[in-house]
Amino acid sequence: METQTVNNNIKSFGLINANTLRLIACILMLMDHAWATVIPGSDWLTYAGRMAFPIFAFQIAEGFFHTSDFKKYARRLFIFGLISEIPFNLMYAGSFIYPFHQNVMFTLLLGLLAIKSLDNIRMACADRSFKDWNSSQVKAVILGILKTALCVLASGIGFTDYGMTGVLTIILFYLCRGFRGARLAQIAGMVYINCFALMGRTIPLALGSMTFDFPTQGFAVLSLIFIWLYNGKKGRSSKALQYGFYAFYPVHMLILAIIVAMLF
Repeated sequence: METQTVNNNIKSFGLINANTLRLIACILMLMDHAWATVIPGSDWLTYAGRMAFPIFAFQIAEGFFHTSDFKKYARRLFIFGLISEIPFNLMYAGSFIYPFHQNVMFTLLLGLLAIKSLDNIRMACADRSFKDWNSSQVKAVILGILKTALCVLASGIGFTDYGMTGVLTIILFYLCRGFRGARLAQIAGMVYINCFALMGRTIPLALGSMTFDFPTQGFAVLSLIFIWLYNGKKGRSSKALQYGFYAFYPVHMLILAIIVAMLF
């Protein structure tokens, strides 16, 4: 969600800035939610909408490296998670209270906390070989792993949107950042997470004489096209624009819930 600049490898290739990437993700998310509420039956909307979450997950990983105030970043996600909960419940379940599914802001927050824990390991063990580790390095590794696992587990126990696979997607983009084989690793990770780990609707696909069920969540892998076009630049910077992207999430869900209540 917060992105400024990125390494030269991305700068040399990308065509779209962070604001454009956010806008694309918001439009894709709106398409998916419209399919789930006011335009049922137009399945192409949800196929496209599958690409929204990975883009947001990527921006959480990028934003982590560029935010000037981690606590403020995490607090903003938490506050908008609280603000979004009732609109999410109304859109998702038609009720003000629905304890069995929490909105995606909490998933993004847990993912941010998870990669912070992993980064603590990286910082504690930087420039040291394994044989040179002392007790503080060992402690940092153990605590980092435990905290990361706790974030992943909390997303599952708390029924956050996309659950544990959502947090793992954020971790994937964090681990791939600056990695020489990043794109291959991203493809492999995204295919595993979205085609095997996440269960959901499928559509029949025919290959010659063979037919198999393709998980519609698999369309999320196509989000890598937009992610790879990212140029590492933030684009126009303003508080109104920044908070506008955050506010879009609860506002559009509330509007969709109102439309559903009026029409159905």
